Amino acid sequence: MNNSINREVAEQKLSEWFQIERFYDEQWEVIEKLMRGERVLMIQRTGYGKSLVYQFVAKYLKGTTVIFSPLIALMRDQVNSMQDLGIRAAYVNSSLSLEEKADILERAKSGYYDMLYIAPERQEDHEWLETVQEIDLAMVVVDEAHCISVWGHDFRPSYRRIVNLVKLLQKDFPVLACTATATKRVEMDVKKQMGGDRLTVVRGNLARENFALQVVHVNDKDSKLASLQKVIPSIEGTGIIYCGTRYECEEVSNWLEFNGIKSTYYHSGLDNDSRNAIEQGFMKNEFKCVVATNALGMGIDKPDIRFVIHFQVPTSPLHYYQEIGRAGRDGKYTPVLLYYDEDRDDVLPLSFINSNRPKEIHYQRVIDVLKKRSLGLYAIIREVNLKRTQVNVILNDLIDQKIVVKRVGRSTNYELLFNAPELNTEPFMKLREAKMRDFQSMKEYIHHDGCRMNFLQSYLGDPDSTNDECGKCDNDTGKHIEVSLSEGQAGKIKEFRETYFPSLEVATTTGIMIDGVAASYYGVSNVGSAIRNSKYEGGGDFPDFLLRLTLKAFRKKFGQKQFDIILYVPPTESGNLVKNFAEKISKVLKIPISHSLVKLRKTQPQKVFNSSISKKENLKNAFDCTDNLRGMKILLIDDIFDSGQTIKTIGNMLKRKGATEVAPLTIAKTVGGR
Repeated sequence: MNNSINREVAEQKLSEWFQIERFYDEQWEVIEKLMRGERVLMIQRTGYGKSLVYQFVAKYLKGTTVIFSPLIALMRDQVNSMQDLGIRAAYVNSSLSLEEKADILERAKSGYYDMLYIAPERQEDHEWLETVQEIDLAMVVVDEAHCISVWGHDFRPSYRRIVNLVKLLQKDFPVLACTATATKRVEMDVKKQMGGDRLTVVRGNLARENFALQVVHVNDKDSKLASLQKVIPSIEGTGIIYCGTRYECEEVSNWLEFNGIKSTYYHSGLDNDSRNAIEQGFMKNEFKCVVATNALGMGIDKPDIRFVIHFQVPTSPLHYYQEIGRAGRDGKYTPVLLYYDEDRDDVLPLSFINSNRPKEIHYQRVIDVLKKRSLGLYAIIREVNLKRTQVNVILNDLIDQKIVVKRVGRSTNYELLFNAPELNTEPFMKLREAKMRDFQSMKEYIHHDGCRMNFLQSYLGDPDSTNDECGKCDNDTGKHIEVSLSEGQAGKIKEFRETYFPSLEVATTTGIMIDGVAASYYGVSNVGSAIRNSKYEGGGDFPDFLLRLTLKAFRKKFGQKQFDIILYVPPTESGNLVKNFAEKISKVLKIPISHSLVKLRKTQPQKVFNSSISKKENLKNAFDCTDNLRGMKILLIDDIFDSGQTIKTIGNMLKRKGATEVAPLTIAKTVGGR
């Protein structure tokens, strides 16, 4: 394949199609290789213009370029921008209806699109596998290519299926893999899988000259909160604060709001509509900052993110570079801060590393289930009582080790292979050891006394890294942020914690449930120990301080809102504790209480189930209400909110009974994961 074009003509077309005058030299180098039908791995910093390379080639070549990307937000933004330029582009991902997907795939078969963005998971979809055989392919692009490698910072098993497609392509077919973050080890792994010696690596300068990297050493979490209160208003523009857990995203965001700093939180526990609304609001600068897990950032095409702050330490410099790389793409001065508490902050990243792979006993559980018969994914999840993400990891590992095979047809089943080898756990141990070394490198960055940007470049294998100073980091300038917690700040944090109540996100666009409130997080204060004492240690009714705190949360959340009736969740194992508590709430608020919400059959405690599938099945048809609830607004009381499945199941039943609104009120909300 040879579609050669000289640079002068290409840049004329670039100006005509994209309103951009010229290519960077390394962009043109990659374009030339792709036009000759070569395979390229392009490693360039965020904001360099990797997407322009494949968009230009896709527009120039005859046929459809398929772009694999895990980023729904990026797909949406890039397709919209391509369509604005008159380029025919579309995407297929989980945000579309079945009808929309079918329509796009039919158009793709007819050759309508120049570019088609596809989620990697589509490689496991029978309809897509049939479609791709009928598409006149011009080029294959693998965005975020580090996801192919188990040594990368965001390995995704579905990317391995893309590798299978690439291996089927003829030798002179153009393939582009691109990423902003790849160590030499990741580079070699991707190269080995996607073409070996036939794949050329083009690695650019990864320095971000506009970044002012800083590490802020603190003694405790309250010092972090106090520092944020002072630092954020001093920075112009909007930014991102990364936290390690959902709970801390919510707490930090509410702390900023408490101090008059416009903020919101973002994590995978929010529904798609909420996340889309936050992304769009962030793009329009409606928030000073978004406090998020690493669920936010990849695919957000916002060049003027003015700062990135890490509230907790990431697990590796690779993760760190990826996350901070989302800021300052306009080239302007960008503060980048990492808070670190020597005594406490290693716990979370180490727990992530240690739980990176499921336990060996869980692998054996899946093998034992498949020894009996072949099963689909959901059936396996039900049988083994593990989270879906865990089961997916296990199945992909078992497929890689040729212990299990995936049979794809109208339905997809997993089958244990005859005479399958024994499970080999050595790769998992090596991976864990490598991740521990990466974390030690992150610790070295924290304690490094030289140029911080140079450290990151060296770690990433940037051939342009030198011993020159960036001139902007805290070590180069000698300016370090010092944090000490004053009495006034400590008092304000105490006041905040006495008035901050976690939200219970249960509202949907189609249901009658509205978001509720909890009095506290379970396990964060003395609330958890008081609940445990009453529920499991024979301590009697929930103490009055929990009642006062819950009423305070209710009044702050709902104010003078009118409810017609109080219902409470029937017990699984805690006797009359919730009933007695609800009666006290009813008496104080003067809202009638009904005892008509009943359990039709015995259920297991939800905490014994790991997957949402099992949690739903445990509660299916388990509740009923004998009252006439037509038109009623209901306050629904429980002690602990965890996955929320119990509350949601009851809410759906109450909707069928004619209720118009259901609001949950609980004593505590469990602390969510990352």
